[in-house]
Amino acid sequence: MTIKVLKTLGEGRRYMKTWPMVKQLSFYFPEYRVVRATMLAIKLMPVLALFAGASQVYLYGWAFLPQAITIALFFLSLPIQGLLWLGWRAQHPLPLTLFDWCNALSNKLQGMGVACAPLGANACYRDMAIILKVAFERLDTSYWEEL
Repeated sequence: MTIKVLKTLGEGRRYMKTWPMVKQLSFYFPEYRVVRATMLAIKLMPVLALFAGASQVYLYGWAFLPQAITIALFFLSLPIQGLLWLGWRAQHPLPLTLFDWCNALSNKLQGMGVACAPLGANACYRDMAIILKVAFERLDTSYWEEL
């Protein structure tokens, strides 16, 4: 069980780095908001955990150490929750509508001469993120405004 959780966390980190951070996608996919929140939490939550735990001990004394540790662990768990969700989502299979849309996008990229393989039968959100990243790098903005 522990190894599966660690693999999911690693997959979430890779998915977070793969997902194109483009505002237009935020209307269609929750990944944009989750990636932004997770990135902020990775930077901010260790500092907040330390501050919250230290302030509990400073204000109420060493008798409140268990509560301070609990509060600190809560703050530290927030970025882990984001990474777990992203890892789960990356491995989740694509619905048929998204599968067809990604294959059409892949065909459009291939028509432009960009090396982009069509999605296979076991396509997941990670595969879609790779295609979207390439598409946002290569296609002009008029294509994305039509969405």
